Amino acid sequence: MNQPLDVLKAHWKHDAFRPTQEEIINTVLAGKDTFALLPTGGGKSICFQIPAILKPGICLVISPLVALMKDQVENLKQKNIKAIALTGGISFEETNNLLDNCVFGGYKFLYVSPERLQQDWVLERIKNLNVNLVAIDEAHCISQWGHDFRPAYLKISELKEYFHVPFIALTATATPRVQNDICTLLQLENPVIFKNSFARENLGYHIIKTEDKLGKLKQIFLKNPEPSIVYVKNRKACMDFSQKFNDLGYTSTYYHGGLSNKEKEKNMNLWLEEKAQIIVATNAFGMGIDKPNVKTVVHLQIPDNIENYYQEAGRAGRNGNKSFALLLTPEINVENLKNYFISNLPNREFLHLVYKDLNNHFQIAYGEGFEEMFYLNLNQFCAKFDLSVMKTFACLQFLDRQGIITLTNSISNKASLHFLIDSREVIRYCSLHVKDASVIETILRNYTGVFEQVTIINTALIASKSGTSEEKVIKVLKKLQELEIIELKLQSNDISILYNEPREDSYTINRVVKILENQNQIKVEQYAQMLNFVSDNSTCKSVLISNYFGEETSQNCGICSYCASKMKSEPKSVSESIQNQLNNAALSSKEIENSLTFSEEEIIFALQDLLENDMIFLNASNKYQIK
Repeated sequence: MNQPLDVLKAHWKHDAFRPTQEEIINTVLAGKDTFALLPTGGGKSICFQIPAILKPGICLVISPLVALMKDQVENLKQKNIKAIALTGGISFEETNNLLDNCVFGGYKFLYVSPERLQQDWVLERIKNLNVNLVAIDEAHCISQWGHDFRPAYLKISELKEYFHVPFIALTATATPRVQNDICTLLQLENPVIFKNSFARENLGYHIIKTEDKLGKLKQIFLKNPEPSIVYVKNRKACMDFSQKFNDLGYTSTYYHGGLSNKEKEKNMNLWLEEKAQIIVATNAFGMGIDKPNVKTVVHLQIPDNIENYYQEAGRAGRNGNKSFALLLTPEINVENLKNYFISNLPNREFLHLVYKDLNNHFQIAYGEGFEEMFYLNLNQFCAKFDLSVMKTFACLQFLDRQGIITLTNSISNKASLHFLIDSREVIRYCSLHVKDASVIETILRNYTGVFEQVTIINTALIASKSGTSEEKVIKVLKKLQELEIIELKLQSNDISILYNEPREDSYTINRVVKILENQNQIKVEQYAQMLNFVSDNSTCKSVLISNYFGEETSQNCGICSYCASKMKSEPKSVSESIQNQLNNAALSSKEIENSLTFSEEEIIFALQDLLENDMIFLNASNKYQIK
């Protein structure tokens, strides 16, 4: 198995590469620095994973997202490829053990965050590994003009001193300015540049002006019963809209960062297995998801930038069939929306306030907190200190990107307990209730003082060390509470925060506020470009997207809302011909298409127009009929 295609067949069970993949792989195998700009669904990971498998040694993968690292490691393990991720919250001892495994365990991939590489002792260990390739994922993070700038990426170029191996930078979205930053700041040597087209011939971008979003969605899902994604801004909207769709008779589920891993997996599988037609999601959804037959992706609010919009919209139509990215919005006032957007950006004063309140909430003294993990219920925290949830979360994300904290969306339960009976009685209880014993004994081994005072315990840690589930741990604790064996307080948390440096209020915040202000300015510019995309009625939407990413084209796509409006303004011979056909009998869209000489696009848009004007309807047999 010494050829890229052999590896692809053996581990990925594919018979052929996607466009550009094989060329990138061969370039890396030839030892050349490489830059790969592959739009969403282009299969970026394979471009560095296959060369790394073929070369002796281990591939160092730098990625900014814990969830993405875990997802890729899990996928590799399922393919019997050994991979490790150094994520936040791992102890010094465990990190050392994992790095030992990289040396002696035959591992092919080591995933690290750029912030991890800034830890001197971690870097010293990695320098001694037989690294065969350095892969920088989400490489746009190195540019302040990227939509997720992380200063720690600027240090990656220093690895060139230690590893004389090919470097490959990968991203799905990058403007020409960002592309130049990636190559320059990573110090790629004469990089071979691969850029796939941003145009999606089968994907129609539609801006639909409506005040009745739910009514419009009902029409959309009736016309397109295939799998759909509906993107919303927050968790509450996820559950609300999912319930509304179910009430309307559609099968729907939801996905957001506040769900437990078990709930995420359950809801995801309902949709993947098509037991639910619709999944309503925040931008937490999509990582590692490649469902080919998604027909429609709907945005119910205007995204913050074109990069995010393009990535999310691009989850539709990966099977090559005609699909639609629909953005539903009322008539917009650009200035009002821009001002509202600006008002929700955290400024210097708000960042100071959130950091101070966070430290007070966790009771962290000055100079303390380094490498400690804390758990937070965001809504409760914001209610306690009277803070905006949206702005506060933006601050936490910013602190995460600066490497001050490591932020993870994860459901956990923080429990505080105090034993009300003496240790001998507890031991007696364990002997009589064997099923509960492992949980209780784990608590006693790991937390001293539980008989003398109220003690905070980590239920996830207890579950891991006792070899059971967190649900079982909580069930045992509640049972002990009912029997008056313990005094118990439970608190649900949706965020974990690892402090990467000690608390130093002014010093910590003052050194990054300039970055915050620059980022805010860039975000406003990016949002203005997104608003222009929405409000522009004179240009093909696909052309606007391609031009934004530096791909100059004037070729209209023929299937976006602008192209549709052009067709509608032309003589209505298509509509008239369809009505003439339907006067004789109810017909399906395929039957209409076969009976007329017009293109499929013309027929689709004419049918849509007739439906919207209430001149025809879909009957119970899913055929079009004259009203």
